[in-house]
Amino acid sequence: MASYVGVDLGATNIRAAVADSSATVIGHAEAATPQGPTGIEITEAILSLIREACGEAGVTPDTVRACGIGSIGPLDLAAGVVENPANLPDAVDRIPLTGPISKLLSTDDVYLHNDTTAAVIGERFHAERNPDDMVYLTISSGIGAGVCVDGTVIAGWDGNAGEVGHMTLDPQGFMTCGCGHDGHWEAYCSGNNIPRYAERLHAEDPIETALSFDDPDLTAADIFDLAGEDRFADHVIEQLAHWNAMGVANIIHAYAPLVVSVGGAVALNNPELVLEPIRDRLDEMVMMNVPELKLTDLGDDVVVKGGVASALTGGTGDRSRL
Repeated sequence: MASYVGVDLGATNIRAAVADSSATVIGHAEAATPQGPTGIEITEAILSLIREACGEAGVTPDTVRACGIGSIGPLDLAAGVVENPANLPDAVDRIPLTGPISKLLSTDDVYLHNDTTAAVIGERFHAERNPDDMVYLTISSGIGAGVCVDGTVIAGWDGNAGEVGHMTLDPQGFMTCGCGHDGHWEAYCSGNNIPRYAERLHAEDPIETALSFDDPDLTAADIFDLAGEDRFADHVIEQLAHWNAMGVANIIHAYAPLVVSVGGAVALNNPELVLEPIRDRLDEMVMMNVPELKLTDLGDDVVVKGGVASALTGGTGDRSRL
């Protein structure tokens, strides 16, 4: 039986899946991402999860035909590593991926992608029409996109295409992004930054609110949970809708997709408060055909399933290559 491996390396969790030639997952393993002390610990955790998923699937790692990896960035594709990941401790400066995984699986067919690129490969593979023009957008702890245009998944020379969260939406630079630059989409609307943005807005206009900005554990979920009950929380959500719609409009103008599929924890947990306001604004903001905007059907497994689809299709997600 032919088997294929998909890996999802996130800043919070790692997933590994083993699938058969029909992309049916037959083995799965998941664990929290080690926070150091170096990247080697993360590599070892990935290898351990691959072994565990293979064990559940009843196959040995050296019989796997190919592997697709969706990873946090930034990537060095030539070296097959993650370099200085922004959302892990500073001591984690390099995470080797393709070399160790290739050695474990005894195959050179190991495809490394940015996590959102892997996700668009998965979305395309599992879509009913296998569309040639689509975007996967994640609104989660960060913001990013995977892009397919004219049947070609866009990776960029270094594997870092699609970093749309670092598009400048606000030239006034009210918020500073985690990357150190001002006015980026991610600085306003990512799960990590929504509480910071809410605090800044409240400092500008101290509307009465049940939110406590002295609480170090304040999260984006706390703000969305007060929707319809707290005037300031509603104000924050309205501002997020403004920036998200602007970001999606820019994506549409840049890539002309037929479908924009949205995932990530912020969107998956609050679809009516995140997607609906974007839909409501797009007709007024887009000067070309407005694509279908939908929530991903693959949930939290979109990246690992994209890894499997990459392994099956030689890194493309094109079902015609099966």
